Amino acid sequence: MCVIETSPVIETRRLLLRAPGMQDCSRIAAMANDVDVARMTLRMPHPFGVGDAEAFVVAVAGQDPARASTFLIEHEDHGPVGVIGLFEDSDPAPEAGYWIGRDFWGRGYATEAVEAALVWASRRWKRRALVAGHFDDNPASGRVLEKAGFLYTGEVRKEFSRARNAPVRTRRMVWLA
Repeated sequence: MCVIETSPVIETRRLLLRAPGMQDCSRIAAMANDVDVARMTLRMPHPFGVGDAEAFVVAVAGQDPARASTFLIEHEDHGPVGVIGLFEDSDPAPEAGYWIGRDFWGRGYATEAVEAALVWASRRWKRRALVAGHFDDNPASGRVLEKAGFLYTGEVRKEFSRARNAPVRTRRMVWLA
């Protein structure tokens, strides 16, 4: 019998990846309400308030753990610094997506979190391939994904960004275990 963790916790050198809770809503809202964070995501609206954060936490709690896992990225000294999720979508392989609060950009937290989530997905979720994408105007996200072992597929899609209220050129990448 396969036992699926409903609320896994992943530890890295500096980070703890765990399920977000209602106690995190004000912090999530404060970081996610930054237009420069939201506009680099597909699904995040802008503005993003505490009500949006509460709805997000409820949605995460209701995820089917066999099809999706979303983690709050928490730093040992700074508290929550972002979010990372792995989920099945329309692609043949599950997709990885993440965002980091602006105050924590450039510190390697995204790369550390993505690498840890990939190891977890391959071991616990038995995933051998994941996909991801980044907007053309966000090469820093591409560098994070490359450092974590993703490769460019050559595919570019127009995907709708809620915060931009427009389709955005998205470069697709794949990771193979």
